[in-house]
Amino acid sequence: MAYVIAEPCIDVMDKACVDVCPVDCIHTAEGERMLYIDPEECIDCGACEPECPVEAIFAEEDLPDEWKHYTQINADWFKNRK
Repeated sequence: MAYVIAEPCIDVMDKACVDVCPVDCIHTAEGERMLYIDPEECIDCGACEPECPVEAIFAEEDLPDEWKHYTQINADWFKNRK
């Protein structure tokens, strides 16, 4: 299980979650519209979730049904960057 960043992050990209992540698993790149959590690096500590001002971060099992596809979106972003 990992944490997932979902739709509310799009075009907001507040980086408070990045600052509290102890393993630096939250990334983005120039031109991207949201942040992404690397499911391979995430240690499931939950430090990022309360820091998000738009409530875009969820534990995978708590992700609302309409945003379930963001689990794959986050994972694919990292696969495509390697």
